[in-house]
Amino acid sequence: MRAVPRVIRLLGEIFGLEIRVPHWTTGRIWMQRLGHAVLTMLQLQADDWVWLIDHTVQLGQEKCLVILGIQLSQLPEPGTALAHEDMQLIALVPRKSWTRAEVAEALEAAVSRTGVPRVIVDDHGVDVAGGVQIFQANHPETVEIYDIKHKAACLLKQRLEKNERWKDFQSQASRTRCAIQQTELGALTPPGPRTKARFMNLESQLRWASHVVRILDQPSPELVKHMNLERLDAKLGWLRDFREDIAEWSSWQHVIDIAVTTVSKQGISDGVEKLLQTDLAAHMSYARTKDLAEELIQFVRDGSQKTQSGERFPGSTEVLESCFGKYKYLERDQARGGLTKLMIAFGSLLVKVTHDTIEKSFTHSGVKTTFEWCRVNLGTTLSAQRKIAYQSGATKPG
Repeated sequence: MRAVPRVIRLLGEIFGLEIRVPHWTTGRIWMQRLGHAVLTMLQLQADDWVWLIDHTVQLGQEKCLVILGIQLSQLPEPGTALAHEDMQLIALVPRKSWTRAEVAEALEAAVSRTGVPRVIVDDHGVDVAGGVQIFQANHPETVEIYDIKHKAACLLKQRLEKNERWKDFQSQASRTRCAIQQTELGALTPPGPRTKARFMNLESQLRWASHVVRILDQPSPELVKHMNLERLDAKLGWLRDFREDIAEWSSWQHVIDIAVTTVSKQGISDGVEKLLQTDLAAHMSYARTKDLAEELIQFVRDGSQKTQSGERFPGSTEVLESCFGKYKYLERDQARGGLTKLMIAFGSLLVKVTHDTIEKSFTHSGVKTTFEWCRVNLGTTLSAQRKIAYQSGATKPG
């Protein structure tokens, strides 16, 4: 945001324009006002809403429950994944802790904005799934769909978490990372494992391993100029012993990628099961890969049985996860302050900005109204608490 006024000022100088350049905090406030308007302006009451729900986590105790929504009648054509601008922000609820009952309470509150949803898509986290079950007890017309990517990660976890070969591979990769990252072999340093949701993020490790095995088999003349082949073999030659494992694990990842992409673009409906079978047919070179593919096909089959004739449900919360990623990129170092006032700008990430959108939003949401929402819902942020804690130490005597 600090770059924006600099760019505007530079363009004014280049083209000889007299431009009033706003302070960078003005742009921040505009985003907050736009986000507040998106969150608080009335939604359409209908019986075909889909809710995508999840928590975003910052430093400190706060977790924010986010609900994005779209009507079934507004879903993009099959073959097109949901985009940010397709979604509506239904709820943005920060709390220090979440129980199943509190999630159910938040869902009930959201009904006033859209009506009872036809379907809720979530990642089956304990508190979220438990809250959805309580909500369904009061609203049996609502069905739940388990996000395909989290389901696939669970299937991978079942196969790898207690697999001794996988543990050995991870251990050797970790040692190799430490051994070569500051040597001439540094370009071949293995990627580090993710601390969170690691079974959703194995692709980079498997791609690295497959690539290095090919290099070991046939190093290019260009590579020989930069790397000592004896050291290459000494530090990375262990991967040869995992050649078959890597190939099989990679086939698992490939099958999962196909399933996730298919469901993200096609949704859950009659016919998607057969489409997925066709897409996966050519990728079952291992018996355990075939078992995994059949479990994914069965999962899609079970989901499609929840639809009525002609209905198509989203099968992924990927668009919500993407919004979280975009928001965290926006806030960057502010994440160290826990949930801040920038949280209210979340809804601005979903809007296709036009003159009409801005006019309506800014008419609806003023600075005072927006900051009052922050005061009521966020209270004293972690960043403010840090300032209070260090205030006495920052005061110089005399």
